[in-house]
Amino acid sequence: MAGRGDIPKDLQPENLLSAYASAAFPMEEDGTIWWYRPQRRGLLPLDERFHVSRSLRRTIRRGAYACTVNEAFERVMRLCADRPEGTWIGPRMLAAYTHLHDAGFAHSVEAWPAGAIGEEDPVGGVYGVALAGAFFAESMFHRRTDAGKVALVHLIERLRQRGFAFCDIQWATPHLQTFGAIELPADDYAALLGNALDRHVRFA
Repeated sequence: MAGRGDIPKDLQPENLLSAYASAAFPMEEDGTIWWYRPQRRGLLPLDERFHVSRSLRRTIRRGAYACTVNEAFERVMRLCADRPEGTWIGPRMLAAYTHLHDAGFAHSVEAWPAGAIGEEDPVGGVYGVALAGAFFAESMFHRRTDAGKVALVHLIERLRQRGFAFCDIQWATPHLQTFGAIELPADDYAALLGNALDRHVRFA
C-alpha cells in the first residue's frame, strides 16, 4: 500500500467525506484524480424494489458462499482494481480508502467459498463508504459465478437492518438495473442525501 504521505490533500478523510456529503466522488485515471457529480444518480433502493433473481436466491440458499464484513478490505479493493480493461482505482485511491477504512468509514463485504473463510483471497466482494445513513458503493468484483452478487445481497441486507436510507451506486448500469437500480435527478438525489445524513446509524 502507498504510504499515508502519498494521499493528496483532497483525498484525506475529512475532505473525502465532505465531498461525499456534497454528492461528489473521485476516480483516478493515469495518476490524475477526477471528481464527478452525475446529473442523474444511480441508487439501489433498500425496500421491496431491490430484486434478487430466483437463481441467485437458490445460490444463497445452497450456502455456496459465506460472507464476512471488513475481514479483507484492502484485498477487496485490490481485486476490484484487477480488471483487464483497466481501472480507476489507482495507488492513491487505494491508500486513501484504506486510510478511510482504518478511520471507520470505508467498509467491505467479502464472499468466500463455504468452509474456506480467510483462506487465500475472497472470490467476490464489494466495498464502499458509509456516512450517516448513506452508503456509497464504490466497486464490486467476482472470481466465481455469483460470488459478487451474493456479497451485494449481503450488503443490502445489512444496510436494511442497520437503518440506512439508500445505497448509492453512482450510475445505474444495466447489470445493476437487474437488481432494481433506479436513477434520480441531481436535485432529488441531493434532497434524499440530506435526509440520509441526518440519520444516526452505524455500518459496523
